[in-house]
Amino acid sequence: MVGRLEDKIAVVTGAGRGIGREIALLMAAEGAKVVVNDLGGAADGTGAGNIAEEVCAEIRAQGGEAVPNTESVAEVAGGESLLNTALDAFGGMDILINNAGILRDRSIFNMSEADWDAVIAVHLKGHYCCSRPFARYIREHNRTGCRIVNFSSVSGLFGNFGQSNYGAAKAGIAGFSRVLAFELAKYGCTVNTISPGALTRMTIPLRENRGETVDQSELDQGGPQHVAPIVVWLCGEEGAGITSEIFHTASGGVGIMQQPAVIKRFHKSEGVWGLDELDAVVPQLVDARKANVAAAEVATVGGDN
Repeated sequence: MVGRLEDKIAVVTGAGRGIGREIALLMAAEGAKVVVNDLGGAADGTGAGNIAEEVCAEIRAQGGEAVPNTESVAEVAGGESLLNTALDAFGGMDILINNAGILRDRSIFNMSEADWDAVIAVHLKGHYCCSRPFARYIREHNRTGCRIVNFSSVSGLFGNFGQSNYGAAKAGIAGFSRVLAFELAKYGCTVNTISPGALTRMTIPLRENRGETVDQSELDQGGPQHVAPIVVWLCGEEGAGITSEIFHTASGGVGIMQQPAVIKRFHKSEGVWGLDELDAVVPQLVDARKANVAAAEVATVGGDN
């Protein structure tokens, strides 16, 4: 049986563990040739290791094709090396999965400049560093039908205490993806965003710090294996034409997220708004948003199968 990604060449960043590893394995199982990128460091971005080659060995053992790349995505040279690795090993590139990330959680009262810069560099700048060389390759070679899947987070889309650096980066990635979708549309390249929920080495410690334990049944129901399928689906032929969307997936659920839109608007034909006028208008705007959120929640529960 031919896989959905047969003859496609994919690059997956942060593919040594967790979500990235599951994506790389499933893509290879569906016929893609995979560049497995991972610096091999700790969750905070320090250190390095051989984990990328270990995942490649898993893929090869299952009959797939994969090569490792251990460059940092936080530098343009690292992003360029991903493309070059794909070209050298497989002769092209069709898919980019921007998944690599680190955590350095602190409240704003205690966050150092280094903590801020490191997280922004790997997440937000990392998406730029990897996407720009690929976008140029697509344009220069008129390589149509390519795919980019970026990774945001509820920490950026909804907010989460102690993660202003991570949240800012993840919200920025959602905006970056919308722009990239416009810029690559003429080449038939889709750009979508994933908001994942999964128990991984980055999220399990957050639970443990709250005094909660994670057992095997929770890992089975909420592990990174639940994120990989929607990513692979978007990269197949069935995903053509679906672009600039945010998909949320966690614990067996998959959904699409509402994106910024004006819900309700008042217009003043002459002059500027007076403060007394805004006393009446602003509460109505806030109520409109609350009603919109409530309607979305009802639709989500009603459509949860």
